[in-house]
Amino acid sequence: MATSMACQAAARGLRTVTSKQILLDKIKRTWLSPRRWLNLQEYQSKKLMQESGVAVQRFYVADTASEALEAAKRLNAKEIVLKAQILAGGRGKGVFDSGLKGGVHLTKDPAVVGELASKMLGYNLTTKQTPKDGVKVKMVMVAEALDISRETYFAILMDRSCNGPVMVGSPQGGMDIEEVAASTPELIFKEVIDIFEGVQDDQALRMAANLGFKGSLQRQAADQIKRLYDLFLKVDATQVEVNPFGETPEGQVVCFDAKINFDDNAEFRQKTVFAMDDMTESDPTEMHAAKWDLKYIGLDGNIACFVNGAGLAMATCDIIDLHGGKPANFLDLGGGVKERQVYEAFKLLTADPKVEAILVNIFGGIVNCAIIANGITKACRELELKVPLVVRLEGTNVHEAKRILTESGLPITAADDLDDAAKKAVAAIKK
Repeated sequence: MATSMACQAAARGLRTVTSKQILLDKIKRTWLSPRRWLNLQEYQSKKLMQESGVAVQRFYVADTASEALEAAKRLNAKEIVLKAQILAGGRGKGVFDSGLKGGVHLTKDPAVVGELASKMLGYNLTTKQTPKDGVKVKMVMVAEALDISRETYFAILMDRSCNGPVMVGSPQGGMDIEEVAASTPELIFKEVIDIFEGVQDDQALRMAANLGFKGSLQRQAADQIKRLYDLFLKVDATQVEVNPFGETPEGQVVCFDAKINFDDNAEFRQKTVFAMDDMTESDPTEMHAAKWDLKYIGLDGNIACFVNGAGLAMATCDIIDLHGGKPANFLDLGGGVKERQVYEAFKLLTADPKVEAILVNIFGGIVNCAIIANGITKACRELELKVPLVVRLEGTNVHEAKRILTESGLPITAADDLDDAAKKAVAAIKK
C-alpha cells in the first residue's frame, strides 16, 4: 500500500524532489498526454464540492480590495481566512512584491481583510513552486475560518489494480499521506468500490469508523463520503483527495481542503468544468505548442531540440550535454506528424531568443521522414532561418528525405548519427 500511495503522490507532484527530478516528472507527464492538465483554482474546486452537497467552509471570492472587505462583512464569522488564489502550492510561506509576507492570513477584523487584499491583488506572489518572479494574484478567497479538533485523510481514486475506483483513508490527516503510509501503514484503510453499485452504506460507515469518527459524527462522515463519491462520478474525476477531512469542536464534519483530478477524455461531456480551466499561469509557449499537438518544455540552454519520442528526446539532451552544450528545450512531434506541425515547431523554436542552433533528430518509424524534410525546407525559407541547423534523419523514407534536403540548396548540416549531430550542433555555436 505504501508503494501504491507513493506512486499516486508522484503523479500529483507532492514529494520533495530535486529540480532535476521535477523536470523529469514534468517531461513524463507531458509525453503521457498531448493536452494540458486541467487547472482549477481552490475556490473553483470548493464550488464544485458545494454544488454536490459536500460540506465546505462558507466563502466568497473577490478581485478588488473593496469586494474582499464587503465579503468579510457578509460572512459575519468569528474568524476569517483570506487566501490568495494561485495554482502553485506553498502560498502560506510565500512573499508578495508589495512586501506582504504570506498568501494566507487569519483575522477576526473584517477591516483587516480589505487592507491585506490591497497588498495581494495585482501583486506577484512568489513561492517555492512559482517562477522566480512569482505569479500575479488576480483573485482572493474570503472564507469562514473554522477550528479543527481532529484531522483525517480521505480520497477516492481510480486504481488500475482494482479495475475501478477505490476509497483510501487514514485517521492521520493534515500531513503527507506518503509519510503515514511509510511509517504506519496499518493506519491506511482501503475500500474497493463496485463501479455498478457505488458506495454502499456499510462501506461508508466502515470507512468513517476507520477514520475515527464516533457517534453521530460517524453517520455524518459517511454521508459526506457518499456525497464525495457522487461528485467523483458527476465530474468524471480520476481522483478526489480531501486533506484534511476534519471535524470541528461544534460537531461538524467538513472538507477543509481538496484536490480534484479530471479525466481529460471526458472533456466532451464536461464542458462546464473544463471551461473553468485557468490558463493564466500556464507557459504561453507550451499552450501554443499544445494547439498543434506538439509537446514542448522550455529549458535554459541554447541548442533547440526537435525530436519525436520521449526517450529520443532525453537521449538527445543528454548527448548534447555530454559534448559541452546545453539544450534549450524539448519539442516532440509525436507520431501522426504533418508538414504544418513541422512549420509551427520551427516557429516556436526560432521565437526563443536563447536559441543559437537547432538540432533535428528524427527516427522515422511511423513518422515519414520525407514529410519532416518538406516541413523543414518550408520553415527555413518562410521563416528565413538565421541560426545553424543540424539534421539527423533515420527510418521510413529516409533516402527521399535526404534528397529533399540536399536539393533544397539550404544551409542544412547533415549528420550521420546522434553523436555526430550533437557534436556538429555544439561546434556550430562555438564558431
